[in-house]
Amino acid sequence: MPPRSRRTDALSRDRIVDAAIDLLDASGADALTFRALGGALDTGSGAIYHHVAGKDELLAAATDAVLRPILAAAAGGDDPRAAIRALALALFDTVDEHPWLAAQVMADPGRPANLLLSERIGGAVLAMGTPEEALFDAATAIVGYVLGSAAQNAANARSPLARSGPSREELLGGVAARIEQLDPDEFPYLRRIAATMADHDDRAQFLAGLDLLLAGIDTL
Repeated sequence: MPPRSRRTDALSRDRIVDAAIDLLDASGADALTFRALGGALDTGSGAIYHHVAGKDELLAAATDAVLRPILAAAAGGDDPRAAIRALALALFDTVDEHPWLAAQVMADPGRPANLLLSERIGGAVLAMGTPEEALFDAATAIVGYVLGSAAQNAANARSPLARSGPSREELLGGVAARIEQLDPDEFPYLRRIAATMADHDDRAQFLAGLDLLLAGIDTL
């Protein structure tokens, strides 16, 4: 058997996963193909298959590589509400950096890192004294809120309008100005929140919504 090339010898699962994350960040899950990955790594797809069985395994490994450091950093602490807030904000920021992550977590909750995320959130909800019959609903409501809000925030930041149109401040200011022209009898809610919407901070709004969820869980 001829000796393997240096290029193949240098290839590792970690290198493949890192390159996959770069492709996912740049172009999303649909663009992650073994052909594209081979081009990024200057190797053939066969060499990649030696380390990773297929795209599903690669997506799981990429999700695990991004998610586990967040979960490790958020472990521990005596205040379960503070732990949930810290983990939620870390996820919000991480999904902003890796916009494909939220969909991958929601696509397969049974992946190892996804199970650990559910345990972190659910364990904190349990530590809050939540009744057992409400544990599942409370924990999944938080996970759904966090991932859904984070995914929407990341999508907004990468929309065609955000990339080529006015700044965020100009866009929100323009929407608020139009809202202020609406009939207050027909649109009482929108008229009341127009100024707040124009000046709001996305991360602060995200945490405010999470606090409303936690306050509701406290009443159970």
